[in-house]
Amino acid sequence: MMETHGEKITRLISFSLLFLLSMQPIFARGGLDYRDALTKSFLYFEAQRSGHLPYNQRVMWRGHSGLTDGLEQGVDLVGGYYDAGDHVKFGLPMAFTITMLSWSILEYGAEVKNMGEYGHALEAIKWGTDYFIKAHTQPNELWVQVGDGDADHYCWQRPEDMTTSRHAYKIDTENPGSEVAAETAAAMAAASIVFKQSDPHYSHLLLHHARQLFDFGDKWRGKYDKSVRAVKSYYPSVSGYGDELLWAALWLHWATGSGRYVEYLVENADEFGGTGWAVSEFSWDIKYAGVQVLASKLLMEGGNLTKNQTRKLEEFKLKAEHYLCSCLGKNKDDNNVRRTPGGLLFVRQWNNLQYVVGATFLLTAFSDYLSRSNQQLRCPTGNVPAEELFSFAKSQADYILGSNPEGLSYLVGFGHKFPKQVHHRAASTVAFKEDKGFIGCIQGFDVWYIRRKGNPNVLIGAIVGGPNSNDAFDDRRGNYMQTEACTYNTAPMVGVFAKLYHLEQKKEERHHLKQHEQLFEGLQGQRSWM
Repeated sequence: MMETHGEKITRLISFSLLFLLSMQPIFARGGLDYRDALTKSFLYFEAQRSGHLPYNQRVMWRGHSGLTDGLEQGVDLVGGYYDAGDHVKFGLPMAFTITMLSWSILEYGAEVKNMGEYGHALEAIKWGTDYFIKAHTQPNELWVQVGDGDADHYCWQRPEDMTTSRHAYKIDTENPGSEVAAETAAAMAAASIVFKQSDPHYSHLLLHHARQLFDFGDKWRGKYDKSVRAVKSYYPSVSGYGDELLWAALWLHWATGSGRYVEYLVENADEFGGTGWAVSEFSWDIKYAGVQVLASKLLMEGGNLTKNQTRKLEEFKLKAEHYLCSCLGKNKDDNNVRRTPGGLLFVRQWNNLQYVVGATFLLTAFSDYLSRSNQQLRCPTGNVPAEELFSFAKSQADYILGSNPEGLSYLVGFGHKFPKQVHHRAASTVAFKEDKGFIGCIQGFDVWYIRRKGNPNVLIGAIVGGPNSNDAFDDRRGNYMQTEACTYNTAPMVGVFAKLYHLEQKKEERHHLKQHEQLFEGLQGQRSWM
């Protein structure tokens, strides 16, 4: 039967609509590919793995390493993450990395799942928590470092060739370390929430360790860099242990729902500086801003809080607002974070992006808390709507991804222009699977470190230290202040990239829907005319 003219028009309308609906947006027109940024971020954690690599390892230029870690001390310490471009396993920054990865998934897990990356997120977290379970050998004993920073820095070797000391260091009741005990407790508590639905048994195990570690760190208080002198030159605790204990208490509250931890937070708020410190940075060492933002979340979500708890949480919120306002440049008396001419937050020249990513995550999360509670940020210069917080957070993320005066992506492997000489032993030397010939300690410096060429292996997903205060970046392997990457640089951005992609996707869907409506109206008009 021959098709009528009207039926042909109807068929064309249907075909056009089906075609447009099948077009799944990957990223906003002319915008940045946040999905690609997130996917690459998880690859970086695979590149930083220590231990026996799994069958599904995707970063193929890495091999097994550190397989005798802990042997000298009679304990299994195989696994975990190298923190940066060297091969020491530092417990404090590793735990902070896992806490921030978990927080990212707790806030934006649905978005990560929608992007098909949830499995990789769980793997990244579990690689750290599996190691912490091993390292927590007794209720009051935690192994907090493997390797010697001084010896390691005198060598430029692949992790597969390590000849440096793998001596392990621990804290216990005689040698306390409240910061690292509490941060590890926070990491395991946060991760226990992540795994609560998918693996209840593992979640319960993590929570058991978290409780013990918190009690250990609280009962035997002491600075960990006094007990573990080897860490003093690398990850010393400037802020003390008060922020970590408050931080761990908050995470244990979220994991357990127990009022005990809220009471602990309130009772120790003043003594530990949670309601006293008005800070302008958030990092693996100084957690106060994170504590204050998380306490604000508790307050804004309401619940069964006493008048005293509510009053004290409001004090935390005031300090959280000081931090967020300082990032936005809305405090008075110069109590604001400096910015580069290109608009990047600038705290200090050594690995400045670690402070930027922390601020970006906190601004993003807090903007959501404000939206859900129908509130605004209170700054000395006036109230700020949630949208403005997120808009600024997006500007920082976009700067990292290449919207900057250098036109350079500081996320390695993203876009067409990114750092080629990342300060990283494994990435800068020939892959072990390509050449199994042993690379000696000094040989690595002589052959690979001084090369003026780009690294033979691309450290995909790493966020390097970043530009200086004038937006300038010197891509040299020896310029470690700018070209070294750290796990805690990438971890906070996982959640941010997920949210940014989700919003761009929604924007594209609205754009396509509008196109559908316009096309339908146009074709209907043609049909009416005919």
